[in-house]
Amino acid sequence: MLFSEVAEYYQKLEEVSSRLTMIDILSELFSKSSKDEIKQLIYLTQGVLSPPFEGKEIGMAEKLAISSIVLATGIPKENIQKLFNSKGDLGSAAEEAIKDTKLKKLHNKKFTVNELFSTLNKIADSSGSGSQDIKIKLLAGLISDSSPLESRYIIRFALGTLRLGLGDATILEALSKAKTGDRESKQALENAYNLCSDLGKVGFKLFDEGIDGINKMEVSLFNPIRPELAERAKSFEEIMERMNNICAVDGKYDGLRAQLHLDKKKKRVEIFSRNLEKMTHMFPDLVKAVFEEVDAETLILDGEAIAYDDITEEFRPFQETIQTKRKHDIQEKSSEMPLHLFVFDIMYLNGKSLMDKSYSERRETLEKVLNKRIFILPAIRIITKSKKELELFFNAQLTAGLEGIVAKDLSSTYVAGARKFSWIKMKRSYKSELSDTVDLVIIGYYLGKGSRTEFGLGGLLAAVYNDKKDLFESITKIGTGFTEQQMSYFKELLDKITLKKKPARVESEVEPDFWVEPKYVVEVRADEITRSPMHTCGKTSYQSEEIGYALRFPRIISDGIRDKKAEDSTTTAEIIEMFEKQKKKPLSDK
Repeated sequence: MLFSEVAEYYQKLEEVSSRLTMIDILSELFSKSSKDEIKQLIYLTQGVLSPPFEGKEIGMAEKLAISSIVLATGIPKENIQKLFNSKGDLGSAAEEAIKDTKLKKLHNKKFTVNELFSTLNKIADSSGSGSQDIKIKLLAGLISDSSPLESRYIIRFALGTLRLGLGDATILEALSKAKTGDRESKQALENAYNLCSDLGKVGFKLFDEGIDGINKMEVSLFNPIRPELAERAKSFEEIMERMNNICAVDGKYDGLRAQLHLDKKKKRVEIFSRNLEKMTHMFPDLVKAVFEEVDAETLILDGEAIAYDDITEEFRPFQETIQTKRKHDIQEKSSEMPLHLFVFDIMYLNGKSLMDKSYSERRETLEKVLNKRIFILPAIRIITKSKKELELFFNAQLTAGLEGIVAKDLSSTYVAGARKFSWIKMKRSYKSELSDTVDLVIIGYYLGKGSRTEFGLGGLLAAVYNDKKDLFESITKIGTGFTEQQMSYFKELLDKITLKKKPARVESEVEPDFWVEPKYVVEVRADEITRSPMHTCGKTSYQSEEIGYALRFPRIISDGIRDKKAEDSTTTAEIIEMFEKQKKKPLSDK
């Protein structure tokens, strides 16, 4: 398939505001692909060169991309910069430059998706002395051979700003429709995706073996599994009722969710975050410890990395754990404050998946695998039939410095990517529902006024994720809780992802000064959840009026952006459930 045809579809995607229309356009594009190029086409459409967990980046800054456009078109750098300034998008500037160039093409060769993908990988792989010049020349060669429209998307891809507004669920539904004629196979594709976290791999499997191949997909090492998540509970009675009066209960750690993959024979270890980003370099102690403390040849563990003081037997605050995310002085920080991995599940052992085994069987296996228990230990847990014992354990975990507890159904399997009541979390804040926090996606921002004018940002428009519709629904404006430093930080961060119109996957009747790509998640506390005609979260007809849910007096409470994908934010269903529980609280609790 020629990339010129792909670029035309990308333009169509940019011009629509309906998610269903986007699925139709994308499925038509995918249906024209062969199995030998579908993986590359999916990656290009995602704006990546490989699955995001591999962390491969093209490594082009705006300065280098401008140099490439100058080399390809012969137009002076200052003129390209003026075009960039006027359009606010270097891709659109390149498009105009190609139209205006007086240079003749050396040849009229049109390149395919695979040829483009190969050259982009060469750009990414260029390193060391002289690599910048190589990157500039390779990108200039692509632009020289491109039509104006192609150059728009090539430059955006090189800068990491493709921003077609496509979520994983949209791509999966488009793949289903492309190969089966409808969206009914989306769930099977999603199940496969949850096992491998690689949309390109899923697409190739579908095109190569059909739905039968998708249904046979299995866990594989170094492809992170999308983690199972817990539902909320606000009372010990609710937990025991949902668990049929018997459950396992882990401590809930305030650290970094970490999925560890090991292959001893290949001497390879990888550790992935909750957001499926590779963070192996952050944990030199754990990488070393896993070879010494684990009795297995291959495995996948699910746990929480947290700073722990062996002498005082105290869990350290999250702020101390998060310091290990710095890129420099990791070895020094590691010796000052060694991290421990508290493991609460095992999904794979010695070449076999354990995900279909019961939680009881998996935990029993885990206990056998972790033999030395110095840096890598099983999570603290009990098995109980007693509400009183559950409460005592909860309080003991708070005293030890943990967040709370996670109750688990002893018979449950590990369901990748799911949030189910087979795992139920309860934190200190849940005992008072109004003080619970929510994770919201930023969908827009407002300019600063008055004393905030100098910072450029006065507030945020935020949304929750409707996982049934694959949409982000507005729920609140946030104007408090910011420090001066945070306002400048958010302004700089959000300016890089501003959009000219509302994203197709955003539902909001409230308009910010600037829309942004739904990408960043923040932790927010509010006084209560209310019904509101202003916001689209859970909007339904109520007493002849369309009414949704909103947050009253919301404020930012965390230091910055949460380590979560937008789709992992608080859901519409969770907000509605919290609202219903809030209504049932006695007045004295309010």
